[in-house]
Amino acid sequence: MGTRWCKVAALWRQFSPTRYAYPAQDIIFDHCHLHLVGSIHMGTQTMMPLPATLQAQLDRADALIVEADISTGASPFSESEICPPLAERLSAEQMAHLLRRCEEVAIDSEMIDTLPAWQVALMLQAQQAQRLGLQSDYGIDFQLLKAAHARQKKVIELEGTENQLALLKRLPNNGLSLLEDTLTHWHTNARLLQTMISWWLESPPSSHQTTLTNTFNRALNDVLIRQRNQHWSQALRELPPGKYVVAVGALHLYGEDNLPDLLKNN
Repeated sequence: MGTRWCKVAALWRQFSPTRYAYPAQDIIFDHCHLHLVGSIHMGTQTMMPLPATLQAQLDRADALIVEADISTGASPFSESEICPPLAERLSAEQMAHLLRRCEEVAIDSEMIDTLPAWQVALMLQAQQAQRLGLQSDYGIDFQLLKAAHARQKKVIELEGTENQLALLKRLPNNGLSLLEDTLTHWHTNARLLQTMISWWLESPPSSHQTTLTNTFNRALNDVLIRQRNQHWSQALRELPPGKYVVAVGALHLYGEDNLPDLLKNN
């Protein structure tokens, strides 16, 4: 009787989901409860402290699950492969665009000239976010990690920084398409960052089916979003019984092949 009631209750919650004042969904299995949070890796000071509801969820959780524990502060970019000059890897138009963006966000173009393209892309994106007033210390996952450590909660990594770095290094042509997409969708990415900040400061999307402008081409989206969502879905289904707060990048909660749908349907 008890098991049957739990299944009925879980089904009811699935079709009558709790609405939160931040991007989050509850996923209920027979053996565990996931509070799935759409994190933003860089945030504004106004995003502190974490919402009281989220802190209460963490208090009740057996563990916090994140993509990677970034609270150690160690840089994954201590050693970089030396690549041909960017002018040999980009078209003349793209190179001119890159130089404009470097000037805009105060990056020395000579210092990045022989770095892997994926690393240049991440540096540009990080500097763009900082110019918009975002800082990593105010990111949701960083705040959650600090809170979890303060509460002596177990932290589980879905990937870890080493695996994330290995994924980037496996991108074709040292991630050239990631750099090209970063340049092509520069202004779109800025608007997307502002949209995601509004989810935390104002209100989250009304539906997990929210359509967002994609700043990745199809091949990159497959590697950086879809395949990772599939891997995470499997890992989360194999968790031991318990309650978990799961913080992943907000883009993983929306659009095609999003993580909540994979968890519900597989």
